Amino acid sequence: MQHGCGSGSGTCSCSGGVTSPGAVLAADGGKSAVGRSDAALDAMVAAFNARASGYVPAPTVGEVASVNGIALHAAGDRPDDDSLRQRACGELLRQEAIRQDLLDAGDVAGDAGAQSEAATSAIEALLDRTLVVPQPDEATCRRYYEQNDNRFRAGERVSLRHILFAVTPGIDVAQLRRRAEAALLDARCRSDDGEDRFPSLARELSNCPSGAEGGVLGWLQAQDCAPEFAREVFDQSEIGVLPRLVHSRFGLHVVEVLARQPGTLLPYESARGAVAQMLQQQSYVTAVRQYLQLLAGSADIRGVDLDAADSPLVQ
Repeated sequence: MQHGCGSGSGTCSCSGGVTSPGAVLAADGGKSAVGRSDAALDAMVAAFNARASGYVPAPTVGEVASVNGIALHAAGDRPDDDSLRQRACGELLRQEAIRQDLLDAGDVAGDAGAQSEAATSAIEALLDRTLVVPQPDEATCRRYYEQNDNRFRAGERVSLRHILFAVTPGIDVAQLRRRAEAALLDARCRSDDGEDRFPSLARELSNCPSGAEGGVLGWLQAQDCAPEFAREVFDQSEIGVLPRLVHSRFGLHVVEVLARQPGTLLPYESARGAVAQMLQQQSYVTAVRQYLQLLAGSADIRGVDLDAADSPLVQ
């Protein structure tokens, strides 16, 4: 068996010096395998590999993910991985709120993992009670300001054009994303003669009225855009077609930055409040992530890997 370290031997440091599955099955001369089906042996090997390496196997078709026996979705209706992780995090917190008598035991998550108003309030109370979020001191605030001065400029303007793939009721989001990703790739690839493909793609594909003008939005400031869109475009240095889709409440955007005009740097005294708020938010995110890891460590979680990404709860 080939291990992560490249060794083909039965033991290696990457698996903690454990014996290979084949050696385990053969250790008693094959007696333990008598009467077992091939499927049972395959399951045994898979379970051994999972324990030895910490690997979380991909869910089988039709498997229902759960937290302590509470299903996170209906059979055959598994959501995407990010949504599933978000449901799992919410369910961990909902169950802990019940355990701490902050929520009635009869409260359950609704369809698509939606929390009740009572559960949302209880989870907020749980986090307020449990998390310790330190206030940043003056030296930390000033250092952050000096190292991130691009975040504290007023009047930054960006010249943009975009292609919008609008998310509308009933649309197949997976198919929409594939179309948007194909358009992004096309927009980033110019023909050999240097042809600019963006205007024609916008006229053909964009669901925004600006498509008729080749996707041109003109010069914008952050307050002219939805906050989630502005976060992806402003306070950056990128010029050209962004290498990622930008998500907003309106859908998926292929975005090109044509030019930037930097704003004026605010004095530290004027930016001090915003600096402290950003640092406190970062501390809060870290505290929530650590608390979720603590809860997950003592929970029976099946069909979802919470370690695959940062906590979606705080997105």
